[in-house]
Amino acid sequence: MASSTQPVAGVSHTTRDEPAGATEAAGAARPAIVRLRLRGDVRGALLLVAPLVLFMLVFFAVPVASLLTRGVWDDTVQKAFPATRAALAGWHTRGEAPPSAAYNALAHDILAADDAGTLGDAAARLNQNLPGMRLLLMRTRHHLDDRDPTSAAPDAASVQQDLRGFDARWSEPSTWLVLERALTPLTADNLLRALDHTRQPDGSIVPLGSDEGVYLSILGRTFWISAVVTVLVTLFGYPLTYWLNGLPPRRQRLVMLAVLIPFWTSILVRICAWMVVLPQSGLVNRVLMSVDAIDHPLALLYNRTGVYISMVHILIPFMVLPLFAVMRNVPRNYTLAAISLGSHPFGAFWRVYLPQTLPGLAAGAMLVFISALGYYIAPALLGGAGDQMLSYYIAYFTNVSVNWGLAAALATLLLAATALLFIVYRMAAGRRAPLEGL
Repeated sequence: MASSTQPVAGVSHTTRDEPAGATEAAGAARPAIVRLRLRGDVRGALLLVAPLVLFMLVFFAVPVASLLTRGVWDDTVQKAFPATRAALAGWHTRGEAPPSAAYNALAHDILAADDAGTLGDAAARLNQNLPGMRLLLMRTRHHLDDRDPTSAAPDAASVQQDLRGFDARWSEPSTWLVLERALTPLTADNLLRALDHTRQPDGSIVPLGSDEGVYLSILGRTFWISAVVTVLVTLFGYPLTYWLNGLPPRRQRLVMLAVLIPFWTSILVRICAWMVVLPQSGLVNRVLMSVDAIDHPLALLYNRTGVYISMVHILIPFMVLPLFAVMRNVPRNYTLAAISLGSHPFGAFWRVYLPQTLPGLAAGAMLVFISALGYYIAPALLGGAGDQMLSYYIAYFTNVSVNWGLAAALATLLLAATALLFIVYRMAAGRRAPLEGL
């Protein structure tokens, strides 16, 4: 008769039907099964997000990266003057003009670039580094075209003498230094210009004059306007969201719909509406004068005031939505409990309710500020000459003057400043989180 084994606490128990090795094998197999299931879940999640990642990569990341690289890469002059680039490759003497072969290559490249239609772009690019280069190249092109076509092809020495005699600037090493530097596609000239600096023909970097160095001040104006708009949106958006959160559900939905309807409307339509409402003969001034609030019409259009009004109206939903998502999860019983314990209502709000809504307030302020940094339609249509933000000049150099290099450099400057601000915000939020947990 087989004896039965009684289970003892803390001691592994086996029977004849379940060997000890089978139990250990089953236990070891369970983590492997779990890992396989997790791996399958991860693969499924990756397949779900793959179309979105591919879309963002193709239609957002690649175009943005391509635009930003234009700020440090410009091969316009290299394509127009390939023979000159080869002739100047061994020129290392900075105190003298280049050899005669470089003059001959330059003359050949000027004629070939004019036939190919690339001379104008190359001349404009060189003129950014040394004013007068465009006129010099065009005059040289006409001079070369006026040569006697029946005469024999001139040698390099005669071409050198001819160009030096035609314009003394072809004898100056500074002219060739600018040309040689522009023949290298990788350049920092656009970034220096965006930072209100320029590179001299000898290679030294100097600040631009007050009449040319304007982009850093425009960047400061952009940050100032965005900061003022963020403060105004906060002052209007927080009480609005607080009142909205206390409404009954039915009225709450109606007010939220009223907030979101402008959010769904085209920005251009809203700005055009302000162009009708804000003039001296517009609705705002007529209402204020009808109630004797003012004696004469206010200047609300084509100045900073109109820019502030339109941008605050446009960006209010960016503050209301994250604030409402946080406020609806904050019980008001906490504030009532503080008041019942003797706290002043404002003190209870300031010390109990407001700290719990700070995450939503910070998120809304960051959304409003970053969105305001990129606005150019509102300042362009409602502001004056001194109210334009940096994005306006990026659009100008992209669409009007077609200076993609400077536009990309300004976009890089704005992107870097925004990224730096976001990093500072994240560092401040990271320092605040441990303090809140104490």
